[in-house]
Amino acid sequence: MLNNEEGVSGSLSRISLARLGWRRGVEDPVEEEQAPTYLNTTTNCPFLVISTDKLSAQYNGEARHGYDVGAIQGNCAAPVRKLLYYFEIYVKDKGQKGYVSIGFTDQHFKMTRQPGWEPNSFGYHGDDGCLYHGNGKASEPFGPKFTTGDTVGAGINYASQTVFFTKNGKLVGSTPKDVKGPLYPTIGLHSPNEKMDVNFGQRPFVFDIEQLAQEEREKRQTIIEKVSLPLSVSHWIVRSYLLHYGYKETLASFDTASGNTFPPVLPTPQENNSLDIVSYALDQRKILRQLIRNGDVDSAFKKLREWYPQLVQDDMSTICFLLHCQKYIELVMKGMLESAVNYARSELTRFFGVKYLEDLLQDCLALLAYEEPAKSSVGYLLSLAQRELVADAVNAMVLSTNPAVQNPESCLQSSLERLLRQLTACCLERRLLNGGQGEIFCLHKMLHGGKEGSCFTPVCQIH
Repeated sequence: MLNNEEGVSGSLSRISLARLGWRRGVEDPVEEEQAPTYLNTTTNCPFLVISTDKLSAQYNGEARHGYDVGAIQGNCAAPVRKLLYYFEIYVKDKGQKGYVSIGFTDQHFKMTRQPGWEPNSFGYHGDDGCLYHGNGKASEPFGPKFTTGDTVGAGINYASQTVFFTKNGKLVGSTPKDVKGPLYPTIGLHSPNEKMDVNFGQRPFVFDIEQLAQEEREKRQTIIEKVSLPLSVSHWIVRSYLLHYGYKETLASFDTASGNTFPPVLPTPQENNSLDIVSYALDQRKILRQLIRNGDVDSAFKKLREWYPQLVQDDMSTICFLLHCQKYIELVMKGMLESAVNYARSELTRFFGVKYLEDLLQDCLALLAYEEPAKSSVGYLLSLAQRELVADAVNAMVLSTNPAVQNPESCLQSSLERLLRQLTACCLERRLLNGGQGEIFCLHKMLHGGKEGSCFTPVCQIH
């Protein structure tokens, strides 16, 4: 049911643009997280001498007891909107006893203790090759010892929720990451003359972290591919999508190509009804889509008045607004600026003050402010995607006139798009269960091969 701002209950007449998949301009990039770049000398680390570039440390204490460790964290917490985070140290000198360690600690960690000796911390120690986690007690033998000349790394795998360690380019092992809060990359030194350099990514890592990331993605993809999906189901989903959007020729080619490949499956009554609904007015919807894709808004208006007058009788409806905007945009694209101004005065001024339409209206009018509007921030309006948005909206409105449709809002998305929305919701929920850590799932980016695309899309995008 639509709210009062969007119109009368059960009608799509004054539906908001957001419900039709509109997003303003090119999607803003996700703000890049700060990542550690140097050692944090603002915290008290009395037993360490830090180099001027804050990337090297040397122990200068006497190492008489367990509370004169020289520990230091990175300048900020490890970023969490990633698949993996990783850093390395190079042991320049193991000193007298080789009490060098690497790991992760929380913001409350005492800088006079080794990583792994305090709650919410992990530490891989060079003198015994053991892993410590939170209580100062060593685990079972974890990995090899490390000493002068070794490069040791520590990382977080947000997908598997583990902390892992490496030595000289090889994976040593991992342990469950049972700490949900921010973790800081941390090193510890605890015997005279111990020296180390830290690499936060300012130079290539010895360990191939990109290969590990690729293996992690392939692992997840393998799990997905093992899920059995009957061919008839995927065939039905694709076919219903083509029907929903009125792609008649593509549908015919798809049916011809599939031929007898798929075993006959008796559709459920619900599936039969769904196909009947999206098959409604297929020829008319195909013609309307083609006219709008070709920029012939006048002919599209004419056909709507002829076939579905109820859709355009309310001159304040969202569909009328979109069509008038598109007509104006087509005039701008043709360089007919005076005609565009006159058209805006006669057809668009009535929409001033309509809250849920004002963003698109402002962007349309702003086209006239630029000598080269295609290169401006509102240049997205001149793309084919804008025409597709209008065509999709008209298509949904026509489907909603089918007497068999009980809920007009069901005409806004195809079955495929509803599945994609469910996928997005599941990925978001999984990330929330991991404390908001891990790669951000962006369906729109994924569907465009990782490239920036138009914000006009019928599918859902979650950041």
